[in-house]
Amino acid sequence: MKKVIIIGAGPAGLTAGYELLKQAPDEYQVVILEESGDIGGISKTVNHNGNRMDIGGHRFFSKDKAVMQWWQDMMPRQGKPSFDDIKLKREKKLAENGPDPEQTDRVMLVRNRVSRIYYKHKFFDYPVSLKWETIKNMGFGTTMVAGFSYLKGTIAKKPENSLENFYMNRFGKKLYSMFFEGYTEKLWGRHPREISADWGSQRVKGLSIMAVIKDMFRKIGGKKNTGKVETSLIEEFYYPKYGPGQLWETTAEEFKKLGGRIAMHTKVTEIVTDGTGRVERVICERDGQKVAVDGDIFISSMPVKDLVAGMNDVPEKEAAIAAGLPYRDFVTVGLLVDKLELENKTPIPTLGNIVPDCWIYVQDVGVKLGRIQIFNNWSPYMVQDPEHQVWIGLEYFCAEGDSFWNMDDQECIDFAIRELRSMGVIAKETVIRDSHRERIKKAYPAYFDTYSEIDTLIAYLNRFDNLYCVGRNGQHRYNNMDHSMATSFEAVKNILSGKTDKTNIWSVNTDKEYHETAKEESAE
Repeated sequence: MKKVIIIGAGPAGLTAGYELLKQAPDEYQVVILEESGDIGGISKTVNHNGNRMDIGGHRFFSKDKAVMQWWQDMMPRQGKPSFDDIKLKREKKLAENGPDPEQTDRVMLVRNRVSRIYYKHKFFDYPVSLKWETIKNMGFGTTMVAGFSYLKGTIAKKPENSLENFYMNRFGKKLYSMFFEGYTEKLWGRHPREISADWGSQRVKGLSIMAVIKDMFRKIGGKKNTGKVETSLIEEFYYPKYGPGQLWETTAEEFKKLGGRIAMHTKVTEIVTDGTGRVERVICERDGQKVAVDGDIFISSMPVKDLVAGMNDVPEKEAAIAAGLPYRDFVTVGLLVDKLELENKTPIPTLGNIVPDCWIYVQDVGVKLGRIQIFNNWSPYMVQDPEHQVWIGLEYFCAEGDSFWNMDDQECIDFAIRELRSMGVIAKETVIRDSHRERIKKAYPAYFDTYSEIDTLIAYLNRFDNLYCVGRNGQHRYNNMDHSMATSFEAVKNILSGKTDKTNIWSVNTDKEYHETAKEESAE
């Protein structure tokens, strides 16, 4: 049997391991090496005192039918949960007195996709919609300026050599300055003119003012989403009952049932190559000891930067490109409160009559806060008492080692509370029932600095016949969860067929258009 070493127990690593053993159980011995003590990578679910946090938020919808079927097979879909208080209490009591619900209740819920933008103390639909409330919030004068700005942009297109020009070509200068410029700089720590347009191509794709207009007329005409709809305009998505980590913990269990092994708290520090285009082994740190792990095939979802830094005899140019690849790090502050100072003015019913948003995007540059997650709306089962309390996540983008990252837990939590109060989301007298801070390194691969030379680095890595780079950090590409899984699907296909050309693996999520149908889902 060939020994396969997989680095990382996130979506890409677990998908690759599960698929290899499922399709060829008698041919491969598979071991996953995971640095942390958690399953799922950035897609894990943090359980703090019975309240669960989704790190970064993960919506499940995809144009990839193989991914859709995979999710369905792993965790069957269920309709929208009832908000009947008695039923919730009954299910909660069963969970307390009966079997572990995460083991017996593996289902995907149907959720409403509701997000809004917070800008200058007013709320706008996300994506920006063309309706009376939007015009009222913007003001007639600003709306007219935005309209003419967009028309001007359609006539005089800018070369798409930066993310700034990418946005202005699709939304016009005025809307770009209102809803994209400040937020993008907050997210990446760089002005959009310094960021490659590739990021927009992969994340925004076909979304534009025209896409918003078409969607508006579709809704006015009462048409359902039976045709193709832009990713950001999808109105429903699927979500594991207990958060995305439930899916990957389930996958890890199924992987082990097939004979796979996961070594936790095992950090890969060196990748030993033989000088002839093959990887021989990896060196790991575990329990303070160095351990060598040999293998025939290696699948890496670890950051490319760290992968190359750990390899021997890397040419100077490629080493410099890898060392210069940038990332953005991420902090979530969880707060448990009795209520938010936000009214539900939508027709969407919610448990406890809270606003229906999954996310609130904070475009206002007056605060550092980037997004607010309302975990009750991702799944009411994420919250211990969803009828009477609201569990929110305040998301901050930063750099490992900067002043915000280095705050101690209470200092960071106090900072987040002050910002939330200044925005009017919670009242000054609101009691914080519980709080928690979670820090994530290398959450977002960034598209500046040496990223412009990444093709050279890819060509170098492809020289190693038995090394496959998969996933978001494994390819230094801002992939959604379904894209990360698709890279593993392709890698497994190549391994099973003996195909040596890895173009198909690196080509996942490079298309400029990413359309969805109403019955298809993707993960963000």
